[in-house]
Amino acid sequence: MVRENQSTAIEFLLLGLAGQSEQEEVVFGLFLWMYLVTVCGNLLIILAISCDPRLHTPMYFFLANLSSVDICFSSVTVPKALVNHVLGSKTISYTECMIQIYFFITFINMDGFLLSVMAYDRYVAICHPLHYTMMMRPRLCVLLVAVSWVITNLHALLHTLLMVRLTFCSHNAVHHFFCDPYPILKLSCSDTFINDITAFTVGGLTSITPFTCITVSYAYILSSVLKFPSIQGIRKALSTCGSHLTVVSLFYGAILGVYMHPSSTYSLQDTVATAFFTVVTPMVNPFIYSLRNHDVKGALRKLMFKRLLSSRVYN
Repeated sequence: MVRENQSTAIEFLLLGLAGQSEQEEVVFGLFLWMYLVTVCGNLLIILAISCDPRLHTPMYFFLANLSSVDICFSSVTVPKALVNHVLGSKTISYTECMIQIYFFITFINMDGFLLSVMAYDRYVAICHPLHYTMMMRPRLCVLLVAVSWVITNLHALLHTLLMVRLTFCSHNAVHHFFCDPYPILKLSCSDTFINDITAFTVGGLTSITPFTCITVSYAYILSSVLKFPSIQGIRKALSTCGSHLTVVSLFYGAILGVYMHPSSTYSLQDTVATAFFTVVTPMVNPFIYSLRNHDVKGALRKLMFKRLLSSRVYN
């Protein structure tokens, strides 16, 4: 196959996570259920925040953006795997694969940036409560999200362009349910040194920077909270951070273990970990925030009550 028409002719085989047909049926049902829960749960969070004026604050603005990104993050990978299973196909075209890689990198990094922005918001709320309104102005909140989108898209574009320059051999089977960049790199006949270095440096920078911001924010929060005069005040302050810390732990726990090493060492354990933060984490985020947050639970109850009331009126 000549290099010039490589990008239009090649296909990849997505072998999925299971080897036997019975296991594939179980994985299909599990993925379908988790995807539906992810979309419905995150949509409920977005609707609850948009419909309740009390939640029109910076913290919930960032949470609504996180829910939107989680829906997109799951939608990049899971629907294609479900459609392939229904059609009895395992193929994905070269173009589809590159598009999937681009948006996968965009949304996974956007998750990290939003989590860091949310940590900064909690830092300002706890350490500078009297200046919170002035510091977290709506224009600044929009600017933080917009800058995050620009950085993550440029980062995804860099990695995708470096991927496009590679030549792929006839062996095109990917032991995954989507085009994860590392398994795809392992299939290349070209020298992937530049890709590996870029992934380790630029990719590491875009992952470590938000994580560092989160760590520094919580270091300041902890030092400020320990100065509170009462145990009740400490609990109240930390309770506003509990949901965020849980999501951060789930997200970065898998990512740092999977992508902070060369693509050549990518293993089956990394595939399972990738499936975890690609499918499971976006699904559990709405539950973590709703179960531990009284304002969100109240807004969800109000939203459900309105829907039930309107349905009874129309019936």
